[in-house]
Amino acid sequence: MFSKFTMSNCLMCFFTLIALISFETFAHGVDDTTRNFLMNNSGVQIIPFMYIGAKHMVTGYDHLLFLVGVLFFLHRSKDVLLYVSMFTLGHSLTLMTGVLANIQVNAYLIDAIIGLSVVYKGFDNLGGFKYYFGKQPNPKAAVLIFGLFHGFGLATKIQEFQLPAEGLAANLIAFNVGVELGQFLALMFILLIINVWRRYPSFNQFAVTTNTALMSAGFMLIGLQLTGYFIN
Repeated sequence: MFSKFTMSNCLMCFFTLIALISFETFAHGVDDTTRNFLMNNSGVQIIPFMYIGAKHMVTGYDHLLFLVGVLFFLHRSKDVLLYVSMFTLGHSLTLMTGVLANIQVNAYLIDAIIGLSVVYKGFDNLGGFKYYFGKQPNPKAAVLIFGLFHGFGLATKIQEFQLPAEGLAANLIAFNVGVELGQFLALMFILLIINVWRRYPSFNQFAVTTNTALMSAGFMLIGLQLTGYFIN
């Protein structure tokens, strides 16, 4: 499939996805209402944290872009469940551990790695590893490893608000449950589109264009985050 990766596809996707730059803040940003709640929160607040977690996943397009790549060529329900479970395990571990153990990582560098995960999956789906290197990395291990980095990305956002210790573990669990609910809703929509398109002859071209778009978006995310890192 990688042989179909053309310059025209790349340019088309680049100009289509350049609009993503204006949404960089939206991807991990927090609206004023949520910011005020987190800064003034005290005690256990299960429902609000579930809502914030779900909203973060639904609006966090860097996480969703990676999941699009992961699910793109999965046909069987058990494979979808396996890969999503591995991603969930990875980001849940580092989300909880990162916040509770107060592990400090640079948010820009973590988000750059998350952008790299999007590039990796698009490149892998296009057959790039087999085409250029003759071997594909273990896809399950890659999803788990990148899931760990995605979890640290979530942890850095929570740490910014220095939440009080009272009720922190319960609130984090609620946030993580919300993330999973948001992920589930997003995946339903993503899988619906992919499965419908599989029925049409244009799916192969759609696959090339979509995964080229993933790589383009990933490179832009990496560039934005590294720029933020060096400027700040």
